[in-house]
Amino acid sequence: MVKTILITGATSGIGNAFAKLFAHEPVHLILVSRNEKMMGKMKDEMPHRNVTIIKKDLSAVNAAREVYQEVKQRGLVVDRLINNAGFGLIGRFDQVPIEPMSDMIRLNCSALTELSYYFLADIRSRSGKIMNVASTAAYQPGPYMTVYFATKAFVLSFSEALSEELKGSGVTVTALCPGPTHTNFGTTAHAENVRLFSRSMDAHRVAKLGYQAMERGKRVVIPGALNQFGAVAAKFLPRILGAKAVKMAVRPTKH
Repeated sequence: MVKTILITGATSGIGNAFAKLFAHEPVHLILVSRNEKMMGKMKDEMPHRNVTIIKKDLSAVNAAREVYQEVKQRGLVVDRLINNAGFGLIGRFDQVPIEPMSDMIRLNCSALTELSYYFLADIRSRSGKIMNVASTAAYQPGPYMTVYFATKAFVLSFSEALSEELKGSGVTVTALCPGPTHTNFGTTAHAENVRLFSRSMDAHRVAKLGYQAMERGKRVVIPGALNQFGAVAAKFLPRILGAKAVKMAVRPTKH
């Protein structure tokens, strides 16, 4: 049976890397993004793959349900859901406009939750898998990226709880927790000159390690030895020290 894999945030960064992993695999890809032009280009670059593109801004209210309805209208059954779409912002909480922070919560948390909910019955019928892209940011508070770090803590907690809840059902849930990665995240977050993003992993390596972990049914995967060390250390350090470390790491580097 051909796998049907839905990837959100598919046109850049880790999402784009996930899509390219399947360029030569016998799968049906469903790409979801706001960038219809880029999705069209990706589809043209995979002429031998069955690719469906859905233009949708998942930070909009009801967008996740609309994606599900469109997938069902096309007669497709998803058995691999990769909730990758997300973004961050850097700045002092009271100086960042509330609108993009609210959009971030809807995209990073609400859309991911709703897509998992809507597609779960189909995924269960295929003994399928869900991957939610969290972050090493999930392991400590993040001053100057307060909302972003909080959303990723939600994603990790939600994924681990759902994984346990679905144990024995045939469905596995994997939380992918990358550290800084070569994507356009830093640009979107206005963090190009921030120490935290000065050393980044390759997005294709992150995607490959994540996909391999998902296929093995692993609950949490943290790509990179340094990222793994940092996540483990964060569990044992007082959270105030973790917050102070992040506060120092997000300070812009000097030119």
